[in-house]
Amino acid sequence: MPCQSDIELKKLVEEAKKFTQYGKVADYIPELGKANPNDLSIAINYPDGRCFSAGDIEKKISLQSISKVISLALVLMDRGKDYVFERVGMEPTGDPFNSIAKLETTAPAKPLNPMINAGALVVTHMIQGENVEERFKRLLKFIQDLSGDTTVAYSENVARSEFETAFLNRALCYFLKQHGIIKEDVEQLLDLYTKQCAIEMNCLDLARMGIVFAMDGVDPQSGKQIMPVDVARICKTFMVTCGMYNASGEFAIKIGIPAKSGVSGGIMGAVPGKFGIGIFGPALDEKGNSIAGIKLLEFLSKKYQLSMF
Repeated sequence: MPCQSDIELKKLVEEAKKFTQYGKVADYIPELGKANPNDLSIAINYPDGRCFSAGDIEKKISLQSISKVISLALVLMDRGKDYVFERVGMEPTGDPFNSIAKLETTAPAKPLNPMINAGALVVTHMIQGENVEERFKRLLKFIQDLSGDTTVAYSENVARSEFETAFLNRALCYFLKQHGIIKEDVEQLLDLYTKQCAIEMNCLDLARMGIVFAMDGVDPQSGKQIMPVDVARICKTFMVTCGMYNASGEFAIKIGIPAKSGVSGGIMGAVPGKFGIGIFGPALDEKGNSIAGIKLLEFLSKKYQLSMF
């Protein structure tokens, strides 16, 4: 079993931290641009409740695209597979996560998968509720259940920063609205989506969410089935095929676990049947993934043969 001590993890973090110098924080979202590019932390949560960690694990990070997996799980539970996948596809894409290109060349013009921005916006559009506040409360409660932390909330500053600079996401929304995939007011949807992306937690919470996916939807600490087995399975499959943006294929070969990244530098990993991983390293590579976080996972995967393939 990997990582029997915090000291072991600390050594790996120190080794991976050398790569932060080659990355860059996501300064196109002004609030995320304030992050310290040298930060790197990790938590590994086991089914028996043990948790090993290293780095500044209490530092809070916004979920950003990690939230796409959670919103997908919620709408699959709300609406069912048939409804969801009539409106968003299941195929990986080699294009950047914020690209509009495939929408223009695909008929019908539905997004290729739920992990790119266009697909995630359609998924968020499907969250049930009377208004933005009610829909957001439902998503936040689901995330609190997954993380086992009722104090998880969202950063108003990050949400505002994203909302004010969401020009490309607005373009995606209007394109999807033109084709009848999105039917609500675009500003209302973006209000919900930017709050979703701004939900923040620390590495320990991230690892705790990861283990629920790893254990097929069961929280091993409470024994509660938080999501159905098939929902957890679908989400893990998307994490493998699309979870690391257009670097997902390389990630599957080098590391080989279900994982989802966000441009805040967070990574949530789920090693099936074994443990959950939470990582924070805000210096990003050119694909938008944590550069030192991926290096850290490479070290772990190589040392402990984590790959599921």
